[in-house]
Amino acid sequence: MPKMKTKSSVKKRFTLTASGMVKAGVGNKRHMLTAKTNKMKRQNRGTFVLDKQDGDTVKQWMPYGSAR
Repeated sequence: MPKMKTKSSVKKRFTLTASGMVKAGVGNKRHMLTAKTNKMKRQNRGTFVLDKQDGDTVKQWMPYGSAR
């Protein structure tokens, strides 16, 4: 049986934690930062863990775990 393919966009954007949850970066950090409040920019630092339903979908797209 051939190997299943991982979606390239998923391996760039998501990582798996040791317990199997999916981590992702927070959005709204890339451009037009002068129009965003300091509170929004501060709260959007770092990463967050996806909900279980969204995490299950992302895990289907990376069948062998994260490449990072």
